[in-house]
This record gives sequence, structure tokens and C-alpha cells, in this order.
Amino acid sequence: MDKSEIRRGQPCWYKRPGVGLTAINDSLMLESAVYQLLKIHCADKPYYLKCLQLFLDVCRKTEFGQALDLESETLPLTAYNLERYDVIVEYKTAYYSFYLPVVLALHLTGRDGEKEMESAKDILLKIGHYFQVQDDYLDCYGDPSVIGKVGTDIQEKKCSWLFLKATSLASEEQKAVLFSHYGNADEASVATVKSLYLTLHVKQHYLDYSVQAYKDICDVIENDKSDLPAEIFQDFLDMIHKRSK
Repeated sequence: MDKSEIRRGQPCWYKRPGVGLTAINDSLMLESAVYQLLKIHCADKPYYLKCLQLFLDVCRKTEFGQALDLESETLPLTAYNLERYDVIVEYKTAYYSFYLPVVLALHLTGRDGEKEMESAKDILLKIGHYFQVQDDYLDCYGDPSVIGKVGTDIQEKKCSWLFLKATSLASEEQKAVLFSHYGNADEASVATVKSLYLTLHVKQHYLDYSVQAYKDICDVIENDKSDLPAEIFQDFLDMIHKRSK
């Protein structure tokens, strides 16, 4: 959907010989396999319906997030703001990456009371937001041989954290330059945007954000009033903190 060539260090599935648009149907078959596996292994279990509803809900939310992300390509850059970014991140990334696996485990173990579910959602969506900001940073500054893809957020006009930070720091003149080059695929435009990021110290602002975000989420985990073990969330957070891919 986003015309990427590489994912996880491998050619995207649709780029493989003989695949092409068949990849769309392949993705639908994989999704349907999830529900078939749930039916085979969990149909007679008390948590079956909750797990089924969880997967359906998260798939729908992720599709909404992907749609919002792709829609950004058709919007003027003046429509980009943190509110829009937060919604894209929550729906596109946080639910399926962090909320889904933990809440699935809570359903399977019967630790899915209202208080536990609210705590899990609050903490996991915060971790998911932090994770996506990291992704935006790595898209620009990460080593392609390590992150497994070539960053293209600038070329694809993504509503990214780096762009929003730059616009908040830029003078009107700098903003005009940024707006005229962001979303262009030519190397000169990409270099101009990255040069502005350098001038505006966007990288250092990200590093400062990373330190504060980690501390803030640790505080939320420490002060959580549910009966869930803090390690569930702390291990997730520590796993992604200062990641390079």
C-alpha cells in the first residue's frame, strides 16, 4: 500500500516474482487463517468469543489507522498536526503491536476484569506511541542494513513525528522551504529536508523526547493500581527502549 520495496530485510511480498496484486488476496487468506485457528483450538473454551472479538476489533482499528496514514498523501501539509498524528499512531501501530498480544493473554488467563483491561489499554497505547515515534526516527536516521528497510517517510509525505517537530521549530522561511520539498522523491529534496532537520536539531529533540517518554511510562507502570504484574509492561518497554531496529 505504501509502495515499500523492503521489509525486515527482505523484498516485500508483492515484489516477489509472480505475486504482484495477488498479495492482497494472500493477506486476506492469512487473516482468515487466524479465525480458523481460533475456532479449531478455542471454540469450546469460555474465552473464545472474547478472543474472536479482540482480533476483529484490532484488525478493524488497524485498517482505520492504515487508511488515515495513506490519506495523508492527499492532504496539504498544513493539515498535519499532533492530534492527527496521535490518532494514526494509536490505530495503525499501538493496538496490534502491543495491546493485542497482552490483552489476548489476559483473556486466556482470565485476568481480564474491567480494571485490568483499562490499565492494560492505557499503558500499552502509550508504549505503542513511543514505539512509533522511534520508528519515525529510525526511518530517517537508522542504518538500513540494521532496520531492514530503506527509509522513505520524507519521499512518501508521511505525517511523521520528525516533520511535526521540525514545523514547530522552524521559522516561516524555513517552514516554506520544508513544505516545498517534503513529499518529493528526488534526492535533492530529501537532502534539503534532512539538512533542515539538522539545522533545527530535530535529532536532539527526539533524544530528549525518548528519555522523557521512557520515564513517564515507567511512572505510569509503577503507579498502576490494578493487580497486573508490572513486569508485563516493563519488559515490553525495556525491550524497545533505545532500540536500533
